[in-house]
Amino acid sequence: MPDDDPLPKPRIRQLLLSLAVAFTVLLSACKNDIQQILAFENMAELPAQSAKNIEILYSDSAQLKLKIFAPQLDRFVSEEETIMDFPLGIRVDFYSPTGEIDTELTANYAQYFETEEYWEVSNDVVVVNREGTVINSEFLTWDMKKEKIFSDKYVKITSDDEIIMGEGFESDQNFIDYEILKPTGIINLETTE
Repeated sequence: MPDDDPLPKPRIRQLLLSLAVAFTVLLSACKNDIQQILAFENMAELPAQSAKNIEILYSDSAQLKLKIFAPQLDRFVSEEETIMDFPLGIRVDFYSPTGEIDTELTANYAQYFETEEYWEVSNDVVVVNREGTVINSEFLTWDMKKEKIFSDKYVKITSDDEIIMGEGFESDQNFIDYEILKPTGIINLETTE
């Protein structure tokens, strides 16, 4: 009498045991290493683009308006905003209509919000305009659309004849027409003969 069972019972047990071992191995391979998960999550914080020793030129109607120099640029892209981050500082040269450097701005950190055309510069911000006036602050915002510079922090302005200190600051982007909103002190540097 022929055996109707295509696999004898010992072979069924062996097959089931092999499947159980394979399933166990498969499940153990699906474990998530917490470091790998965190690394994947942090990828969202990585820049979409990064560059070293950059120079950016801005012009309007074929006239150079400003040059930006930075040792590092990281560009972050999200659904809400694209941000250019300058973690190692920035220097901006503003140009006059005649093509000469009108004003220079330096800062140890800067961010540019592309959609809004808006800058935030911070950490030892120094601005020198064409008249030699020096503006020091820890934080300035620059609205490129309005061509205005603002700050709500401490500001010190040093010219040939005086030092003005105060809280809050507004200026045109060439730092020629400026105002300290809440002056706290003025030191006259003129000498009397």
